Amino acid sequence: MENVWIAFGLTIFAGLATGIGSAIAFLAKRSNYRFLSISTGFSAGVMLYVSFVEIFVKGTDALVEAYGNYWGHWINAGSFFSGILLIALIDNLIPSADNPHETHTEEELAPLKNSGAPLPDFESIHDTPKKDLEFGGHDHGSQRKLMRMGLFTALAIGIHNFPEGLATFLAALQDPTLGVAIAIAVALHNIPEGVCVSVPIFYATGDRKKAFFYSFLSGVAEPIGAGLAYIGLLFFFGGDSGVIPPQVMGILFGGVAGIMVYISLDELLPTSRAYGKGHDSLFGLIAGMLVMALSLLLMR
Repeated sequence: MENVWIAFGLTIFAGLATGIGSAIAFLAKRSNYRFLSISTGFSAGVMLYVSFVEIFVKGTDALVEAYGNYWGHWINAGSFFSGILLIALIDNLIPSADNPHETHTEEELAPLKNSGAPLPDFESIHDTPKKDLEFGGHDHGSQRKLMRMGLFTALAIGIHNFPEGLATFLAALQDPTLGVAIAIAVALHNIPEGVCVSVPIFYATGDRKKAFFYSFLSGVAEPIGAGLAYIGLLFFFGGDSGVIPPQVMGILFGGVAGIMVYISLDELLPTSRAYGKGHDSLFGLIAGMLVMALSLLLMR
């Protein structure tokens, strides 16, 4: 039971990091794009290394023990790709043009920090061919589109955070030290996400407090998702013992590995490259893998 509370605590920490990102968007004088690039690259390195070296292997071990060497490997591989399919379907709920993981220019961020700053000329951005848009430029369109964009972005990113919360929670439930590493990686991922989510919501509502609240609330979806998933697992699989069977945990680990690989390749690395210059994202990626490898070796 102690591990359950540790897992919930780590999931809450990871989810609420969106609030840190939102605060940075409103308070920092200038966005440190290089830091965001390296940190998201670092997060991708941690997630990729942990997924293939630790979580996928744990799933294999549990399923081989339950179903034998042949079917155990088949079920684990199926679980892995099922996790990728799940997060891909959820990710499809976020239209590419309104994706909150995309970067924003300093011109777009300035009114969040300073009420006296002029609003960007979105009409000129709207009339510019997409191939000619500057780095981070967005087609925000009309006020009606802004309102829909803000509300749907908050809803979509909240739904998107459910599997991330499940990944953090399950890893921490099985191994708290592994859960700490994943929670930090997810938190680093959520910081730039909080920055990006604040922008469309602010321009949709014109209210800084509301923009901060909604971006902060989108991170709350992670512990909520973890809690609902855990209750559901106990209800369907816990039985009288209240313990989730190891073969079920094995399937979940395969799925979590797939979710984390998809997030790393589809979100973190493209975001890291968009924010950074030169090899910043690669440096962050290798540093994340190295730190994760050293921490796992030292914990043995």
